[in-house]
Amino acid sequence: MSESLKKTTGWRNNKWVRAAIPALLLHCSIGTVYCWSLFSQEVADYIGFSKGAIEWAFSFAIFFLGMSAAFLGNMVEKNIHKSSLISTVCFSVGMALTGFFIFYGGQHRGSVLALVGIYVSYGFIMGIGLGTGYLSPVKTLMLWFKDHKGLATGLAVAGFGAAKAIASPIMTAMLNGLGEGGIWKMFVILSGIYFVMMLIGSLLLKKPDGWYEPQGKGEKPSIIQVLKTRPLSNYIGIWFMFYINITCGLALISQEKMIFKCIGFAASVGVLSTISAVFNAGGRIGFSSWADKMKDRNTIYKMIFILSGGLTGLAILTQGILKGNGNIVLAVLVLVLVYIVNAGYGGGFSNVPTLLSDHYGMGSISAIHGITLSAWAFAGLTGNQAAAFIVKHFGKEETVTYIEKGIEHTATVNPTGYHNVLIFTVVLYVLAMLACMLLVKPAKK
Repeated sequence: MSESLKKTTGWRNNKWVRAAIPALLLHCSIGTVYCWSLFSQEVADYIGFSKGAIEWAFSFAIFFLGMSAAFLGNMVEKNIHKSSLISTVCFSVGMALTGFFIFYGGQHRGSVLALVGIYVSYGFIMGIGLGTGYLSPVKTLMLWFKDHKGLATGLAVAGFGAAKAIASPIMTAMLNGLGEGGIWKMFVILSGIYFVMMLIGSLLLKKPDGWYEPQGKGEKPSIIQVLKTRPLSNYIGIWFMFYINITCGLALISQEKMIFKCIGFAASVGVLSTISAVFNAGGRIGFSSWADKMKDRNTIYKMIFILSGGLTGLAILTQGILKGNGNIVLAVLVLVLVYIVNAGYGGGFSNVPTLLSDHYGMGSISAIHGITLSAWAFAGLTGNQAAAFIVKHFGKEETVTYIEKGIEHTATVNPTGYHNVLIFTVVLYVLAMLACMLLVKPAKK
């Protein structure tokens, strides 16, 4: 091959250009779903509904993410370009329609049509875009990075985790700078930006030339046949511990801002939340890369559950949340707990596809991974909603005062409620550890 031809074809078979960069473009776009908590109160105020009613939009988005991944995994397996394009259209159109229904709700405050429209747009339509977009680059990355599959998937889903840290200051600036109706204008503008980013990622994404994807019935075994290669209890264990890790993560993460205020860091919530997002993204790369060096990738989940469950138990015993305001040692302990849970939450996501590939091979990994993401769907309905229920019905609200930018502010917190959330999660971490040790048997890589 001539030098000039090498130059023109080199990038076409470069694993960074054809796998890593497009994965980041896709995941850094769809990962902004986690920014919902930044503006959910503004949406509620603008359209005339309670924050509790609005929060269901996020729960629906996570539910349909998992369910669309479960039902569309086979399509992703066959055609990553089709699936990533569907993701691009659904995510950007869903975001634009969310902006439209927020606008409509502002003109007709209290309109049920506006609320349902947000549920359908942000929850259902964007949810489909989330599920297909999340799956599309994962197998491709593992094929390009065969010897470092954990690092590859960690890079991809780190983009999903880092999206919040990247987009949060941008969204905050847009909300403050777009004036009246900035909340709906932000959605419309960002829908166009993310459409371009995801379209570029979709066009660049490509499997290695040497990989042949079986298509026919005679060539490709069914998902049931693939799962039968290991005891069913093995897959149940993986699904169950994945579900619990997400449920615990969402339960704590959904309350983290109020916990920060409760332990005396109300004026620094923005910075501390950004650090949480960094730990989330770092855990996705760090834990998955670490697992590449282990004989049994499941060991990484044992470490996640020991660290997360152990620190949660320590915070419960020391009453860190109840006594953290005014006690710097206990306050720092709670901060460490939140950050480690964030890292473990992210690491749980990045290790699932590689753990599944170790057990069931690469042939149907997108479909199996998609079915496993149904755990994310159900955790999206139980994690933050369970935490919200506990905080609402247990404990007693208190008012804390803090100074921010020279102005005195107040916030309503429920220390006992947040403490009870920790009790709820530590019980689940124990159950996850039992499943990890008793059900998931070692796999030969």
